Amino acid sequence: MFHLLDIIGTMAFAMSGALTAMHKKLDPFGVFIIAFVTAVGGGTLRDTLIGRTPVGWMLDIQYVYVIILGFFLAILFRKKFDKLRTSLFLFDTIGLGVFTLIGLEKGIMIGLHPVICVALGTMTACFGGVLRDILCNEIPTIFRREIYATICIFGGIVFFALKRLNLEDDILYLLTSLVIISVRLLAVKYKWYLPAFEHK
Repeated sequence: MFHLLDIIGTMAFAMSGALTAMHKKLDPFGVFIIAFVTAVGGGTLRDTLIGRTPVGWMLDIQYVYVIILGFFLAILFRKKFDKLRTSLFLFDTIGLGVFTLIGLEKGIMIGLHPVICVALGTMTACFGGVLRDILCNEIPTIFRREIYATICIFGGIVFFALKRLNLEDDILYLLTSLVIISVRLLAVKYKWYLPAFEHK
């Protein structure tokens, strides 16, 4: 289940990055680079910080193949998506839930404190999107009023709360990812925002 979620998250973020880049009218090489950076940016930062080098995608060529597949799928079916914004949001939300879990588990595997694990999960989920937005000349979603990183933090808290119930790992992963994805969908549907500071 953990490996499957990892692959799904990589594919989802790669497609999210590719769709964003196409929306910005980048050339095919630019679209691929944005897709790649979006898919592995958070994990690369996480692995570098915890001293896990070479970073994950360099040790398993499967991730590169998944990103290439996501890149081509995004190009081939870009006209099939009824609304670009909806498609971007959907893929971004799936990636958010899955990558938070991956970051949490990486921290647990090396015995880090739960607070640090939550930080790693948030970083893994959000930093690829930060790089995507910066390279596409957008203010990163994580820094705007929209609830984004906060959902990852909440998901991390839910993860450790459920872990105390001694649930099977597959159920734990599934429930946590569903919580993150559901809260994200609800936040957008009901327009939940964090207050923004105004300079006067």
